[in-house]
Amino acid sequence: MSKVEEFLSTTEEAEVVEAIRLAENNTSGEIRVHIEKENPMAPFERAIAVFNELKMYDTKDRNGVIIYVAVKSKQFAIFGDKGINEKVTDDFWNCTKDIMATHFKNGNNCQALVEGIHNAGVQLQKHFPFQSDDTDELTNEISKG
Repeated sequence: MSKVEEFLSTTEEAEVVEAIRLAENNTSGEIRVHIEKENPMAPFERAIAVFNELKMYDTKDRNGVIIYVAVKSKQFAIFGDKGINEKVTDDFWNCTKDIMATHFKNGNNCQALVEGIHNAGVQLQKHFPFQSDDTDELTNEISKG
């Protein structure tokens, strides 16, 4: 079993995907999680690269968010698209990162992601509330590198 597969069980992966679905029920924003063993890039820079590789910028309101996790180095980053960054303060994601970091430090990987996703959804809802004509523009599945 690889480090990525050990990071979340199949059941936990399903919990994370469900957390994304539930968070997106309240916002037009799109949330993705990407997990990989390791990458030599800094986590934030890698999050941006993965965001672009997954074409997450291809949303109507440019309101996609990626939560990137490098398993081996135990690092993560959150990156929001242009539409979000035009409306929020620079420290917008800090409370989400703090919640996640505490759970990761305690070995609660699933809980870290579920609570991070929930918090991201709450934050997105303030600026990008759910619209009646909203469609799920990006898959909720966890991507892996």
